[in-house]
Amino acid sequence: MSKKITIGSRGSKLALIYAQQAKDKIIENTNINKDDILIKPISTKGDEVQDIRLSEAGGKGLFSSNIEKELQLRNIDIAVHALKDMPANETKGLITDCFLKRNDPREILITRNNKKLKDLDKKSIVGTSSYRREFQIKKIRKDLKFKLIRGNVDTRIRKLNEGMYDAIILSYAGIKFLKFENKISEIFSVEKIIPSAGQGIIALQCRENDNETISILNNINHMETNKSAHLERNILKVLDGDCETAIGVHAIVDRDKIIVEAELFSLDGKKRFYEKRVGNLNEFKELGKEVGILLKTKSNNSYKR
Repeated sequence: MSKKITIGSRGSKLALIYAQQAKDKIIENTNINKDDILIKPISTKGDEVQDIRLSEAGGKGLFSSNIEKELQLRNIDIAVHALKDMPANETKGLITDCFLKRNDPREILITRNNKKLKDLDKKSIVGTSSYRREFQIKKIRKDLKFKLIRGNVDTRIRKLNEGMYDAIILSYAGIKFLKFENKISEIFSVEKIIPSAGQGIIALQCRENDNETISILNNINHMETNKSAHLERNILKVLDGDCETAIGVHAIVDRDKIIVEAELFSLDGKKRFYEKRVGNLNEFKELGKEVGILLKTKSNNSYKR
């Protein structure tokens, strides 16, 4: 190593846990000493804007753009992101091609009285900032009410306990890392509620011309996760997926095959377009584009009728 490595991350408790995981993986898989790797917390617009949907404030880039600027300015060498919070299209001059082994991608429900989804009272208020989650739950329980909730996991649980909501939906991975598993009322299978593209995946980004850092990241890149991540992101690219586009995508590797389930909702959530495909593992990028095109075609055709 010719210099110290600086890892940039959001400053939330969960994001810093992810950054520490990246640091630990580098130490485990290279000859780099822990004292030569620094973690730099970076404030993002997504953390600062808490009272409106991300889509109204500028989309997914709100969580990544400030960190990417630090990368472009060479103030950091590696950016750590939750992949589901990143825009599908790469920022010019940067590369995201390293992913840690995927954490649990499932969704969970936390309720004030520990009820399961089917047992919630009619007109119970469910907190979420995601159109996808709202539309998916409405498929199961049309009689529930939905209300915007923003903030980190601790904040959302506090708002639930204060009675502002009857239930909240969160990703399992975050709950697990923050050791809130005892608060879970229900865990949904990925078949029942298809997660967000990239959910449970920690992505590591660097400058595309920084060969020294790229060679370090190659040592910790989890290849199965890499293929699933690129497949899922390719579906988003075709669909122009952002916070306002309600899309669920989940891919898994099974030996020499890759299996993907994906769904796209209309803007009002009333129409759902679904695809499940199995492809050869070495054609993961093409399969993502193919599924994206199939969903887009179904959606466009439905509006022509």
